[in-house]
Amino acid sequence: MTEKFAADVLICGAGAAGLALAIDLARRGISFRLIEKMAHPFHGSRGKGIQPRTQEIFEDLGILDRIVAAGGAYPPERKYDHHGSYTDAEVMEHADTTSAEPYQLPLMLPQFLTEAVMRERLLELGHRPEFGCELVGFEQDSGGVTARLAGNGGEEALRVRWLVGADGGRSFVRHALGIDFPGKTLGVRAVVADVVLTGLTRDVWHRFSDGDMARQISLCPLAGTEMFQIQGPIPLDGDIDLSAEGLAAMVAARANRDDIHIQSVSWSSAYTMNARLADRYRIGRVFLVGDAAHIHPPTGGQGLNTSVQDAYNLGWKLAAVANGAPDTLLDSYEEERRPVAAAMLGLATKLLDAQKQGEMRRGREVHQLDIGYPGSSLALEQPRRIGRPSAGDRAPDAPIRGAAGQSTRLFDLLKGTHWTLVGYEVGRGSMPSPRPNMRVHIVGPHGDMIDDGSHLRDTYALSAGDWMLVRPDGYIGAILPTGKLEILEGYLAQVGLGADDYPA
Repeated sequence: MTEKFAADVLICGAGAAGLALAIDLARRGISFRLIEKMAHPFHGSRGKGIQPRTQEIFEDLGILDRIVAAGGAYPPERKYDHHGSYTDAEVMEHADTTSAEPYQLPLMLPQFLTEAVMRERLLELGHRPEFGCELVGFEQDSGGVTARLAGNGGEEALRVRWLVGADGGRSFVRHALGIDFPGKTLGVRAVVADVVLTGLTRDVWHRFSDGDMARQISLCPLAGTEMFQIQGPIPLDGDIDLSAEGLAAMVAARANRDDIHIQSVSWSSAYTMNARLADRYRIGRVFLVGDAAHIHPPTGGQGLNTSVQDAYNLGWKLAAVANGAPDTLLDSYEEERRPVAAAMLGLATKLLDAQKQGEMRRGREVHQLDIGYPGSSLALEQPRRIGRPSAGDRAPDAPIRGAAGQSTRLFDLLKGTHWTLVGYEVGRGSMPSPRPNMRVHIVGPHGDMIDDGSHLRDTYALSAGDWMLVRPDGYIGAILPTGKLEILEGYLAQVGLGADDYPA
């Protein structure tokens, strides 16, 4: 007898990672519950940068335009010396957008507004987080996970197929699994606060005493709000006055000015910076995503973005296995995402060292456009490609034209929950058999898509007869010539799209 589950997935934690996973599962028709032990949504700015790769993901999830409308660009930074004179410079290195990379600059949006947009999207899909509901225990076996929840209505037991811990750096799920969280404390304690103030313009990011770890402080106008975010290092020990009066005194002393008046504090925190990475991302039917799996210093704006991308990687795999794909597909989540987090930890720590010297500048390395999974078990190409987009790499965008004449983009073909198979100037007789959740497009004179400007060919270095398979999360799964399509059939079976499962 087939076991009945209350839901396929229980997501513990309704921050950015949990919300991203919930949105992805909702649009795939996978049942889930999203719980959050806090009684109300998080109301602080914390992660305020939306990197270009995450912008591409938000476009796919249907929220990018709302994110852009709610936020804004990073302002230039204004560095003041101890005499009060200053110099202005860009925080971000500017690069022009291209047809392959339509988003090149990070957006600024306080985390509480990002999550509000995500909750709105989730509600459109028929779901909402359950606030004030806490995971207090769980056991797993070969068939599923039994979770114990506590909320306003008392305790309940819930049987699900999988549990995902998106419950932050102090993750209950990680602790319950006994997964080690090695790393180091970085010797920096800092204050961050969202405040309403007068005395500063909103056109620049104000920085005082940069490079002096005892005195530096920055005040950044928060896009989409009337607030500023205060950031600054503080002593490793001792209490910090986070009231409006206490923060005003800190700003006055470090900026050497008495005209900056803090009127109110919306949210504040004093925290010690850490760099830590979980030893495991999966044990059986339980997974870790986001800060539960890795915590970063805030330099470089990588934490929230890496967390969203964890969820984006895991969501389609859970859905595929729920619909019959081999369970081994889920092993690729840790295989692909843990090395990414390790690299991001190294980058954020390097940028923190630069910030200590007052020399931090953010370039392409923070955009996350170059992240890929070339060594993944889900990367297939024959022959091997060198110096061009390869299996496992992010799939670049490209302008194309439909056979009926309308202009479109490759990203428009990829958008949604499906796999996308593109045949470049191939014969229709060579097409693989159709199957659900995979869309096939033929590019060429007799295809449904036309590569008018050769953008697709040049971007991907495709030759006539090549087939390219793009995963649901926008990474290249396989590139093969027509003569090796039988190898592609084996790959499709590995991810739950075998032809035997879907007879024509």
